[in-house]
Amino acid sequence: MRKHKPKPRVLAPDPRYADQMVTRFVNNLMWEGKKSVAYTIFYDALDLVKSRTNEDELQVWKKALNNVMPQVEVRSRRIGGATFQIPTELPANRKISIGMKWLIKYARARSGKGMAEKLAAEVVAASKGEGSAVKKREDTHKMAEANRAFAHFRS
Repeated sequence: MRKHKPKPRVLAPDPRYADQMVTRFVNNLMWEGKKSVAYTIFYDALDLVKSRTNEDELQVWKKALNNVMPQVEVRSRRIGGATFQIPTELPANRKISIGMKWLIKYARARSGKGMAEKLAAEVVAASKGEGSAVKKREDTHKMAEANRAFAHFRS
């Protein structure tokens, strides 16, 4: 067990939108420490989003992220020899990080040319409430709903 909780690191806002959430997203998107590549991918994706939707690209991205963020998740807990899926409310920080990771994961899984293209497609789909990442959230919520009977086992 840790004696102290680690201090949360302060993220520098990104150069284009001056938004810490963007930096956090880019950090999740980054592979092998190549942050400038990740920024290029993200900005190219948002440029594509802008050209496709004719709306403010940052707002579309934020809406997409909100549509992907789960409110609850199920945690496995062993009680008396049986393993139960226990629905748990998520803290705000974890909601955001799970949402970002799902958006990136399902963008990578898409078919298409180049990561910027895939990410743009997933962001546009998620902002409309469709796409794989939104489906993942729906499935998670369904699972939590199905296991609501075990909510009293929460520790």
